[in-house]
Amino acid sequence: MDIRVQEAAFDAGAELNAFTQRQENAGAVVSFTGIVRDVTGGLCQMRIEHYPGMTEKALMQIAQEACTRWPLGDVLVIHRFGDLAPADQIMMVATASRHRNAAFAAADFLMDYLKSRAPFWKKETTADGADWVAAKDEDEDALNRWTAPHGSDTSSGDR
Repeated sequence: MDIRVQEAAFDAGAELNAFTQRQENAGAVVSFTGIVRDVTGGLCQMRIEHYPGMTEKALMQIAQEACTRWPLGDVLVIHRFGDLAPADQIMMVATASRHRNAAFAAADFLMDYLKSRAPFWKKETTADGADWVAAKDEDEDALNRWTAPHGSDTSSGDR
């Protein structure tokens, strides 16, 4: 398991290649890379803040939970902090499993957690000023599906 919180940019292709090459018994690797998007058309930068130590611990705990819910061989989570521009890579998740369903579900679970519960604070700066990004109901709804009985499916079979 590789959990990183860093200010520096990362090469998603190189990270995915290295992660994939480490998987000896996996039948599937799933990855997702998040990019800073300019929703309003006027974003100058996004500042991401966090509490060192607390953030890494929280990300490790959720990665470990993913490993108990699904039969994963490995997990990678990279999340940046600091000042980011539109189109910068903000984070990456990769999961490896013997079966694709488990790899997809675990990556989806991790993404929902990162979006809603990971201890990061985001401030968007535009020409009109700066505002902290508020939680969105749809992000909470996405996370809540994992507490429902069907959300904890630990099936490792392919359909």
